[in-house]
Amino acid sequence: MFIIGRTKLCQEKKMGDKGQEAFIKEMQNRFDKKLREHEISVIEHWREQLTRILMMKPEGVGALQAQIKKMSDMMNNRIINMKKTQND
Repeated sequence: MFIIGRTKLCQEKKMGDKGQEAFIKEMQNRFDKKLREHEISVIEHWREQLTRILMMKPEGVGALQAQIKKMSDMMNNRIINMKKTQND
């Protein structure tokens, strides 16, 4: 009887490990999906910013540089804000 009980206990432990592995895999998949969605939204945002510059058709290199500088500053501000919220 002890052997049967021990075998059953080992089987339950293995099933528990499989359940835990499945849970971890599911959570990893959800995390990866959310991360991809977020990355897509970030890239879309900055693509829209670049498209605005292209649509403006700035006259001359100086105007184009000014627009690129403005966009670079926006990106820098976003990075600073994200780092602040990460540290909070």
